[in-house]
Amino acid sequence: MTDARPPGADEAAFLAAVRSDDPARFAGVTERHRRDLQLHCYRMLANYEDAQDLTQETFLRAWHKRASFRGHAALRTWLYRIATNACLDFLARHTDRTLRPAELPGAAADVLHLQPYPDRMLPEDPQESVVARETVELAFIVAVQHLPPRQRAVFILRDVLGWPASKAAGSLELTVASVTSALQRARVTVRGQLPGRRLDWRSPAPHELSDDERGAVKSYIAAHERNDLDALIALLRDDLRFAMLPEAGTGTTTARDAVDGWVSGGLFRPGHDDWRGIATTVNRMPAAALYLRTPGDPEHRLFAVAVLDVVDGKIAELTGFAAGGKPWLGLPPVW
Repeated sequence: MTDARPPGADEAAFLAAVRSDDPARFAGVTERHRRDLQLHCYRMLANYEDAQDLTQETFLRAWHKRASFRGHAALRTWLYRIATNACLDFLARHTDRTLRPAELPGAAADVLHLQPYPDRMLPEDPQESVVARETVELAFIVAVQHLPPRQRAVFILRDVLGWPASKAAGSLELTVASVTSALQRARVTVRGQLPGRRLDWRSPAPHELSDDERGAVKSYIAAHERNDLDALIALLRDDLRFAMLPEAGTGTTTARDAVDGWVSGGLFRPGHDDWRGIATTVNRMPAAALYLRTPGDPEHRLFAVAVLDVVDGKIAELTGFAAGGKPWLGLPPVW
């Protein structure tokens, strides 16, 4: 939905809310920025639940700092500055969230705290949606996590949000020269972490799934529902990249080894496991919500969400997320 309000209306309404000292009025003005800020925090942290918490922290900080807003900058810019620094404070307390650039490029299981982002919570602003797909896909989110926190902030502000160097420097209390240097280093690291076929994360991509993607999800679900391991293997590229989070373990594997691992882990037992699936999307990517019913249970229960990266009709990367007890995914818990 396009914002038809005149320039400066947001800032005028915010200043009026500040003068009124009314928390409800303040919340009414800032709430419209929630989705944008939450996606920004997700790019910084790679975890949906943490992004929710840090967005709320942003609003609390904004309330306490409300008197410092003079309207010289856009309200959106002011809130992004607060959100960015709230995320940096969070990362300073959670040093395990920073990964070494030397890790296996693009490996989702290097980021054990990674969570999927429900598409229904993406911003509605068309300007934001132009970059939303490329910069919310799992490969991009994983790549960014390999940056040191402040370098990560510079990269997201400059190359994702498109801020000029002076604006990013002011928000992070850095010099323009240091922002420029950090951005150059960040670009090298991110490009090194992205899969080889993904060289430009800033070009707009279509929001609709391709026929190949829809077909792969449908076949993936059907193979589960039939407990058809041969059909499942046929769907997977032999250089499959697989991760099941939040469990450790990563890397490129053969399709046969991946399926054998799932079987040895206790899945795909004909006559025992009964699967159903729902085609969906998360992170602007094709996904399958898998429901499992075991003997003695009358219902299929949400088990996992499998996010698929489909190349030439086959699954090149499969990232699974334990989905039970995750109401924010918007999926029914039983089927």
